[in-house]
Amino acid sequence: MDRIYRNMSPDDIPWNIETPPKVLIELVESGRVKPCKAIDLGCGTGNYAIYLSGKGFDVTGVDISQAAIKIARENAGKAEVNSAFIVADVLGNLNEVVETYDFAYDWELLHHIYPNKRERYVKNVYSILKSGSRYLSVCFSEKDPQFGGTGKYRKTPLGTILYFSTEDELRHLFSPYFIIKDLKTIEISGKTAAHMVNYAFMEMK
Repeated sequence: MDRIYRNMSPDDIPWNIETPPKVLIELVESGRVKPCKAIDLGCGTGNYAIYLSGKGFDVTGVDISQAAIKIARENAGKAEVNSAFIVADVLGNLNEVVETYDFAYDWELLHHIYPNKRERYVKNVYSILKSGSRYLSVCFSEKDPQFGGTGKYRKTPLGTILYFSTEDELRHLFSPYFIIKDLKTIEISGKTAAHMVNYAFMEMK
């Protein structure tokens, strides 16, 4: 992933979209998620962390790519917001993350994490949240026609291999740790085309 951020212009990276997604905007504008301490897991160049910072959130962005975090810090400086950014592996021990949060979200990160590592990831999310916190996770749905249209594992033009999930898989993954408030398959806009994703909005048990 660091190779992509080092070698490609942010404008050419398919998932790097400056405009925050509609469903994240709706959560904020509806008041379902109010300004609080938030963490953006797999933040990339920081676009959505910067959006939330502008809405009064105290946001920390985390990404495994040093190149992405460098760009995120530059973008936050240009936007004149106080987002914090940390280089860390969400599948590691997360020692770099020393605080706990009221709201966590991963936007199209989970399809980069294969099933045998997902429980570790969800436990990590759980460990950095306060009691009663909210969590939003959005990842590619098995129903999406992209990258061949069939199969759980699909190779992208960038050479990455993504895992396409079902709602039932995510219910099984999340329910031991979170109360699932909303789990559905929705269509969202992308850089070049719309695509189908699993949308899961949860509260900590």
